[in-house]
Order: sequence, then C-alpha cells, then structure tokens
Amino acid sequence: MIFGLISFVNAQPKTPTAVELATKSITAMEKKVKLNPTQRSIIYNYTLDMYTQQLELSKKQQAGNGSEDDTAKFYKLQNQTVQNIRNLLKGDQQTDYDAFLEEQLRGGDKKKKKGKHSKDDDDEVVTGISGLKLPAGTPPANQ
Repeated sequence: MIFGLISFVNAQPKTPTAVELATKSITAMEKKVKLNPTQRSIIYNYTLDMYTQQLELSKKQQAGNGSEDDTAKFYKLQNQTVQNIRNLLKGDQQTDYDAFLEEQLRGGDKKKKKGKHSKDDDDEVVTGISGLKLPAGTPPANQ
C-alpha cells in the first residue's frame, strides 16, 4: 500500500516553476527571433518576473482566494511583458516576434504536431477581422 501511495504521489504532474517556464519560453523564442545576448538576458528577466507573478496569482485562484481583479492583473502582466519585449526588438525582429506570438496562440510549432497531414488537408489560416467574418451565403447561427 505504501508503494502504491508513493507511486501515486510521484505520478502527479508537477507544476513547472517560473524559471522552467521562462527558460522554455526564451528557448522557443530564440528559434524564431535572432536575439543578441543582451536582449536574451533582458527578455529572460521580463518573462521570469511575469511567470513568477502569474504563478502566485494562479495559486491564489486555486486556493479559492482569487478575484476578478487577479484575473485582470494576470493578463495585464502578459500584455506588459509583450510590450516590453517589443520595445527591445528592432526591425525584422519585431516581425519575427509577431509571427512567434501568432504561432504560440495557434498552439505552438506545427512541425512538432503528430499525425499524418497531407498538403490537401492544410486549411488556410485567416487572421484579423476577416477571420471572424462568415463566408458568403452562410446564415448567422441565431436564425
């Protein structure tokens, strides 16, 4: 029984630390955006600070002590960090960073996804307001 309990405890997913999250984030970003050592260091510090504060807010929410203000603060931290990073980047780096953010919002690098995908199965990705428009002749859902 003790062995079963130890196995159960060890099988529980471990919440990543802020350091692990920041390291993973900066590693993924470096694959898309060519950063110099100074930029890398500053961006790492921005993301580490953001993840530290966001993890604290998440723990507070899980404990049942969270509020709507905490949720707003969570996203505000994220938006501030993105803006701070954009302010550090120059020229093509900003374009590459925007592409990196879009990729992250879509769920990460498509090369890593498993499963067979033919060229015919690829759907065109439409971003911006045009992605929200219904195709011509499609009635709205409430009719």
